[in-house]
This record gives sequence, C-alpha cells and structure tokens, in this order.
Amino acid sequence: MNDPHFGAKNLDANAHAAARSGEGLLAGLVLRDNLRFRKRIENFYRYAIGQAKSEIIIANAYFVPGGKMRKALLSAARRGVKVQLLLQGRYEYFMQYYAARPIYGELLAAGIEIHEYAPSFLHAKVAVIDDHWATVGSSNIDPYSLLMAREANVVVRDPFFSEQLRDELKKMIDEGARRVPPQHWALRPRVYKALLWMSYGIVRLAMGLVGYGGNEWFSMRPRTHDKPAP
Repeated sequence: MNDPHFGAKNLDANAHAAARSGEGLLAGLVLRDNLRFRKRIENFYRYAIGQAKSEIIIANAYFVPGGKMRKALLSAARRGVKVQLLLQGRYEYFMQYYAARPIYGELLAAGIEIHEYAPSFLHAKVAVIDDHWATVGSSNIDPYSLLMAREANVVVRDPFFSEQLRDELKKMIDEGARRVPPQHWALRPRVYKALLWMSYGIVRLAMGLVGYGGNEWFSMRPRTHDKPAP
C-alpha cells in the first residue's frame, strides 16, 4: 500500500456512505508506533488539511510541525481557508515552548491566526476542520509525538461532534487566549530570535541524530518539490 492517505480516504468514503444511509457518526482509531504506522497520524492530519474548504482550528500544547505539515497549513491559508492555531501561552518546558516560535513569522505572514492560551497550561491535542472532521487524542504536532512516541487519536466524521468541539475551542480562543499580532516576529529583538532559532535547531538536530524524520525535519521551509496532500 503506497498511498500514505489510504486510511484517511477510506474513512472519508465510509463517512459519505454512512451519511447517505442515515447511520450517523463515524469514527476511526488512528495509531502511531515505530514500526508499521510511524506517520499515520500525521498523514490523517495532512489529508484533512488538504481537503479543507473553509476553516481549520488546531489546539496543541506543543506545536513544532515539520516541512510537509507547514506546507499543508500554508497552502490551506493561501487558498482562502481560515486557519486558527490555539497554542501554549504559558512557559512549561523550555525547549518545547521556545522551539515553536521561530515558525510564527512564516505562518502569520500567510494569514494564519495564532492564539496563545494563558489562563492555565494547555494540554489539548484536538482539531476541527470544516463542519464535519474532528480529531481528539494524545498526539501533538511536534517531532516527538509524530516521529517517536506511541500515540493514539480518534478521528470523527460527524457534523454534531465537530460543531460541539468547535464551539468549545472558539470559546477558549475568545475568552482565554491572546492573539499574536501579525508583526510579532518582525519586531522581536535579534537576541530573542537567536534564542528561539537555537531551541528550534536543537529539537530538529535531536530528531536527526536518533534517525527519525529524515530531511523533512532539517528543512527550515517546506520543500518546493513536495506534492501537496491530495
């Protein structure tokens, strides 16, 4: 099976069939391990992002996406999809906290909204795409979750479930998060930027040294010859 999105496409097809027959909610358990399913959760994310038509909301405690994931999000924003990220706004772990921030500039420049949750530590690992796709689970969008840890997400194809989760995320964004201004990265002092890039580089280097992720996690920007998620 060479198609990395086979599982996501199969769930889509079954969801459409369930909707036509009135069977209702359809959910699938998506596992990530270090043998057969190393990129399975990431592939489900990328496929859904590639299919998005109106809205993407992702809430993650630790957000350090690789090149292909960044490219999928940037492509969605550039084709008019509203992309909102709800991320950790309080300092918890040095490396994860600072490693996420060097990519803010690229995302903000594409029109992606970044909101940092401040009332408490954020440990959400959820997403809602359009009005029918949602995922809840243990996986962050970072190299540890997507490339090393054993993780499990449930992907749900159901308008009611997606609406309920979306409402909760919107409430968190509106009532408990601060929006990062588009000029955030450009106005940062050079010393601050250097610290962030160093954290980001250490995370990427660590992944490379242990043999996970290949060149994707060493590229500062998405590779132009990568094919977008179907």
